[in-house]
Amino acid sequence: MGTLAAKLLTAGAAVLAGIVAKKTTDTTWKFVTGSASPENPDDPDIDIKEAVAFAVLSGVIVGLARMVANRQATRLVAKGSGRSPQRVANATND
Repeated sequence: MGTLAAKLLTAGAAVLAGIVAKKTTDTTWKFVTGSASPENPDDPDIDIKEAVAFAVLSGVIVGLARMVANRQATRLVAKGSGRSPQRVANATND
């Protein structure tokens, strides 16, 4: 698998991770607080504690989702190309 294909696969995985992270964040927020997630945490009408809590939750979930997606995409590309995952990761980061 070429470098371009690897980069496209990694980009696609990142987009998918973002979609999954958004859904997971909204579902988790609803489960924990009982209310819908804030539409705009920057809105001054939203309590600062709620905005900070939402930012922390969404940051953690987005970070985890991106890491898992990138690792899986790298493994998939490595398996398809016969190269080591480390070589694939280095090539897609260039």
